[in-house]
Amino acid sequence: MKYLIILGDGMADRKIPSLGNKTPLMAANKKNIDKLASKSKAGMVQTIPEGMEPGSGPANMSVMGYAPSEFYTGRSPLEAVSLGINMTTTDTAYRTNLVSLDLEEGAPYESATMKDYSSGEISTAESTELMKAIEEALGDDIKHFFPGRSYRHCLIWENGPLDITFTPPHDITGKPVANHLPKGDRADIILDMMKKSYEILKNHPINVERRKKGLNTADSIWLWGQGTKPATPDFTEEYGLKGAMISAVDLLFGLARCSGLEVIEVDGATGTKETNFKGKADAAIDAFKRGVDYVYVHLEATDECGHQGDTEGKVFSIERIDDTVYLPIYEYLENNRKTTGEDYHIMILPDHPTPIEIRTHAPDAVPFMLYKSENEKNGPATYDEDTCAASGVFFDNAPALFKDFMKNE
Repeated sequence: MKYLIILGDGMADRKIPSLGNKTPLMAANKKNIDKLASKSKAGMVQTIPEGMEPGSGPANMSVMGYAPSEFYTGRSPLEAVSLGINMTTTDTAYRTNLVSLDLEEGAPYESATMKDYSSGEISTAESTELMKAIEEALGDDIKHFFPGRSYRHCLIWENGPLDITFTPPHDITGKPVANHLPKGDRADIILDMMKKSYEILKNHPINVERRKKGLNTADSIWLWGQGTKPATPDFTEEYGLKGAMISAVDLLFGLARCSGLEVIEVDGATGTKETNFKGKADAAIDAFKRGVDYVYVHLEATDECGHQGDTEGKVFSIERIDDTVYLPIYEYLENNRKTTGEDYHIMILPDHPTPIEIRTHAPDAVPFMLYKSENEKNGPATYDEDTCAASGVFFDNAPALFKDFMKNE
């Protein structure tokens, strides 16, 4: 038996007037996924437990079968694990974004506006040099900064504060930062590091060159998503199967490593709508050919488009998921079944909605479709929010849906 999850991060949405009062899932030309939906169980699933922030960390953990209320300790520790950082039980990890700010010369940091949470999708090579400068200036015996990918980096602080309130930078794009600065235990230390980072970075050669090219500069670090070292059950020990994760995001690689999944990195996988969609499909097919039983293909592009308010890009990304990611993997699994008799399961869903109208995550239930080659269903004609809700099928937690996905019939 083969098992495939295709996760369109933030793919669910709300109806958009410019799309004729349709969601991107409704508007997209996704004839291949829709064809499979007609033979699938379809419904809605609550991926975010009540009272928990609708982040990709707990949402994907939930879809992978692990209850966030039991296992989730924060986003940053998962990214730290992905980066190969050996956290101790007394360490606290913090996501460290490189962000672009609008700040007048000589004005206080508090008067800045969040221009871009990703510093123009800064390259990893550039951001690594910037984070080296941050570590040299701000790192000490108990605090160390580690470079990650693009704008996503990490601070590890021995016995660092957990009782502190942060705002994810993608939640405040275009807004003043004044009401969204850190609050709580040792928030003054964190804010001081953020202010100092602005002075360190503003005239760094990397930013000087980016400014000349008209690109957004990486003006400041922005800390959020704190947590301690996580511990999730091993997938292979629990199911007796080999699994793999394909993504472009350290958070997902951290989840994979914590649960014993193979991490597969794809050249050109960026997490944006320019990502290497075909490469992800090829990697999934190769993994199945090598004897991997379960593959989780994570696509970040739909979420990034939601954060950026890019309706056209979100529709485009869904269409590429349909024809460039899903279709070739489905064709491989179906041809393999006809040749060897090996059945397969495919589940397609988002982790959470990232509605264009609010440009951030929402905790609403999301639509799913679950196909089992050994037990085809009479499903809806299309896969989208309305048809899945109309089915009447509802899972109040994603780990229960994952158990259904894994169950052979």
